[in-house]
Amino acid sequence: MNLDFSPEETAFRNEVRTFIEDNYPKNVSAEGLRDDLSPEDMVAWHKVLGEKGWSVPAWPPEYGGTGWTPTQRYIWSEENARVNAIMPLPFGVSMVGPVIYTFGNEAQKQQHLPGIRSGDVWWCQGYSEPGAGSDLASLKTTAVRDGDHYVINGQKTWTTLAQHADWGFFLCRTDPDAAKPQEGISFILVDMKSPGIEVRPIKLIDGGYEVNETWLTDVRVPVENLVGEENKGWTYAKFLLAHERSGIAGVARSKRAVEQLREIADKELLDGKPLMQDFDFARKVSQLDIDLAALEITELRTLAGEEAGRGPGPESSILKIKGTEIQQRLTELTLEAVGHYGTPYYRDLSDTGSNEYPIGPDYAQHAAASYFNMRKTSIYGGSNEIQRNIISKMILGL
Repeated sequence: MNLDFSPEETAFRNEVRTFIEDNYPKNVSAEGLRDDLSPEDMVAWHKVLGEKGWSVPAWPPEYGGTGWTPTQRYIWSEENARVNAIMPLPFGVSMVGPVIYTFGNEAQKQQHLPGIRSGDVWWCQGYSEPGAGSDLASLKTTAVRDGDHYVINGQKTWTTLAQHADWGFFLCRTDPDAAKPQEGISFILVDMKSPGIEVRPIKLIDGGYEVNETWLTDVRVPVENLVGEENKGWTYAKFLLAHERSGIAGVARSKRAVEQLREIADKELLDGKPLMQDFDFARKVSQLDIDLAALEITELRTLAGEEAGRGPGPESSILKIKGTEIQQRLTELTLEAVGHYGTPYYRDLSDTGSNEYPIGPDYAQHAAASYFNMRKTSIYGGSNEIQRNIISKMILGL
């Protein structure tokens, strides 16, 4: 594996950087995805990229992909992380899109892939249930065949941004008598405007609203919305999760976050000196740098494997574990660095009618909210405990 970028790759980086500088929506703050952004803000960059033909770089060219090499896609992610761009939401681009073009029929590809590429159609995921999170195979939502339709009944939870979604992809049990729990599950596409769907908000500890409970009561879905074969949904679900876990690692954004952490620690004082000069704090940041460098090498190895024609395998679990652990440590150290400014709000101090009055420098405003929000990263996409089981089975043979 060659870790040096070629002259052609360096030229590509310059092209990407110029395009981002010239075209990233100026009305969207470069603060990353936050709860206070409008739905229009969340997809603004996606729509620009859709017009350019760069919204789905990992897709095969015949379905609208760029034809970039894995190294070029890595450079693309680095340059977007540099400005903290709000990237296309993964539910369509990285999750259901690859499932549709790999396992879907031609009609499904024609119907759904263009809207995913352009950013005109918003997708959500219906996997987890109140009693089926890490043990996803125990899901209870049913889809019963009734002529040319499935009738779906059940409850999903943690359906991220379902309040804005046009479509969702759902795992449903179509054979309750299957010998194994992983069998008898189907992968079904559902119009979120269908009668019988109710989306209920779940308010998070940071006050944000990005996840939901989704209730499905006698929801009628055309049989042609079944992806692949009936009762083979577990195969498609595992395929989707392998792609999701690789993306969760977020190496490029963590590298940018370490730079920002160092900038904060140079401004904050401890005993009259910059915090970055404190030995204990500097040691924590250095250890984080080392772990992130090792993770980056692992991601580059994975990209080299993709370039050689190997899809994501157990290495996606390694990326997911270490990537999310690093993300959590980053928010912990950022909160430590901003000190008492990490208290997100003083209450009842505003004369503007709001009971929330921000204090401290701008870089401290979202430190606490980010810390709380990032507790979830080691759980979603398959908890890190489950990923360790996958590694022990697929790599160690245990």
